Amino acid sequence: MPPTDPLFRADPYLAETEATVLSINERGGVILDRTVFYATGGGQPGDAGRLAAGAGDVAIATAVYGDDRSEIVHVPAEGAALPAPGETVTAAIDWARRYNHMRIHTALHLLSVVLPFPVTGGSIAETAGRLDFDLDGELPDKAEIDERLNALVAADHPVTDEWISDDDLLARPDLVKTMKVKPPIGTGRVRLVRIGDVDLQPCGGTHVRATGEIGRLALGKIESKGRQNRRVRIGFA
Repeated sequence: MPPTDPLFRADPYLAETEATVLSINERGGVILDRTVFYATGGGQPGDAGRLAAGAGDVAIATAVYGDDRSEIVHVPAEGAALPAPGETVTAAIDWARRYNHMRIHTALHLLSVVLPFPVTGGSIAETAGRLDFDLDGELPDKAEIDERLNALVAADHPVTDEWISDDDLLARPDLVKTMKVKPPIGTGRVRLVRIGDVDLQPCGGTHVRATGEIGRLALGKIESKGRQNRRVRIGFA
């Protein structure tokens, strides 16, 4: 078992948990034996929140992976008093912020269905997100993209996850949509996120249970970022 058990992977709707402080690293980051805090990765920001400890609440600005990715480091706000190793704390995320990240992240998976081109980059914010596509030519009409994207949302497709082996993923390169960022392999298995019968791709992020939870989306700016790179932005309507 890794030093930090990532509870968000099994249940992204879990907003808090009791945990034990394993250590404080050399930069003042707090490492717990288990956590609900998503660690920055895949374009999704790390969670913010608090650790309720005996001496009071510790504000957590974000969470990141440690050097070997088996630890999740809770980065305290500047000047926060730190809990002691061995202390029991309650780790609680800013749920409203996380839930919006989940909605946007799932929406970006749907955008990659509407625009089935290689993805060169992307990012997730609290109320908006973007994907960059490698595309030689023109995108479909903006109104058509908007209509098809919101139809997928309204269809309320279930969102589930499953696991395959590293070898199975290597044998299925069609599953990987990103050009520059490859799914991490080396642990023996890779997580896939499935959206109904419309999408299946490797992803370690947090997602809603069904696309209907996303709510209506609005297409933002579409920009050229180089000869073949198109940046498409979406946000909540």
